Amino acid sequence: MTRVRRGYIARRRRKKMRLFVSSFRGAHSKTIRIITQQKIRALFSAHRDRDKKKRDFRRLWITRINAAIRETERGVYYSYSKFINDLYKRQLILNRKILAQIAILNKNCLYSISNEIEDWKKANEII
Repeated sequence: MTRVRRGYIARRRRKKMRLFVSSFRGAHSKTIRIITQQKIRALFSAHRDRDKKKRDFRRLWITRINAAIRETERGVYYSYSKFINDLYKRQLILNRKILAQIAILNKNCLYSISNEIEDWKKANEII
């Protein structure tokens, strides 16, 4: 029986997969069957962890805001949930990322925001 020379399509496909896993170690970058499994696993993990990254950053921002708000050096003693609730009532649209940056870089600004909210609450209670 004569030898059949195969085409280049399968070789091209495998070469693409090898380029994707070129930084993996051992058989994970050599054997085609394991390469396909590792590629599927890597893409799945990347997709899952993109959502997890968003969650983790939101948790970090909330922690930073809460820590800054609870400091009592200026007499401002808030809990995070009350602070956010008062922001929404006052219709101050500041997302958590911006509030966390303000809490780190310029605490005086955060204190002025919280004092403004306190003044607004007192004025509305009187009326």
